[in-house]
Amino acid sequence: MSVQKSSLPVREAAQGVELMYVLETMTMNEFTKYLKKTKTIVFPFGTVEEHGSHLPLNTDSFIIHQALKSAAKRKKFFLAPVLSYGVCTTTKDHPGTISISPETLRRFSYDLVTEAYKKGLRNFLLVSGHGGSLHMAALKETAEALIEQLADLKIAVFSPYDILWKELSEIAETQNDSHAGEVETSMMLFLSPNAVRGRAQEEYPRIPKPFVVKNKMRYWKGGVWGDPGKASAEKGEKAMKLITGKIIEVLDVMERES
Repeated sequence: MSVQKSSLPVREAAQGVELMYVLETMTMNEFTKYLKKTKTIVFPFGTVEEHGSHLPLNTDSFIIHQALKSAAKRKKFFLAPVLSYGVCTTTKDHPGTISISPETLRRFSYDLVTEAYKKGLRNFLLVSGHGGSLHMAALKETAEALIEQLADLKIAVFSPYDILWKELSEIAETQNDSHAGEVETSMMLFLSPNAVRGRAQEEYPRIPKPFVVKNKMRYWKGGVWGDPGKASAEKGEKAMKLITGKIIEVLDVMERES
C-alpha cells in the first residue's frame, strides 16, 4: 500500500522508517483526522529483563517495536508506545530484571483498551515481545474480559514466540533455542549490532520441573537459553521478516472481519 507523505504525522528519518501513525506524537486534531482512516491500534508490550551478559535489558521491547515500525510501512494503524515492563518469573532474580505482577499487567492493559475504545478505536492488537507464560496469560485474560463487555470490539493477543515457534525454530541451528539464544541474538545483530556485547556462553536452564523454586539463578546463572554463538544478522533478518509478516496478517484478518 502506498502512503502519501502528507497524510501521516511523523518521520523517523534516521532509521529510514516511513511516516506512520505514532500515537504519542499526534495532536488531538491529528488523532481525530486519522481516526477517519483507521480504527486499529496496536499496543506493544516488552520488558526490562536480563538477556544474558551480551544483550541489553530492553531486548524484548526493542525487537517488537522495530517489527511494528516495519509493519507500519505497509499498514495504517495507530502505534502506541511500548509498555516496557512485563511479568518476568524465571528471570526475576537476575540482575537488571524489573518485573511487575500479573494483576498489574491485567489492570494496565484493561485500562489501555477501555480508554482507547472510548476514543473511537475498535480493533486492538496486544502484541508482546516477551513470551513468558504468566505474562501472556494476563494479557489473554484481559482480552477475554473485554470481549464480553465492549460491543464491536475486535481484539487479538499474541507473542511471536508462541505462534511462530516452529518457523523461528527452523531458522536456528540450536535445537532448544529460546531466551537470549541464537534467534534473539540474531535479531539484535540485524537490528542494532552495536548493542550486542560479544556472546554469552551456551546455556540451558536446569530448573527441576514441575517444582516452583525460589532461587532460580541457582539453576540458571547466565540467563541464556540456547547458543548465542551461532547467531548471525542473516538469521535475524529472516526472523524479523517472519514476525513483521505475522503482525500484518493478524491485522488484515481483524480488519476484514470488522
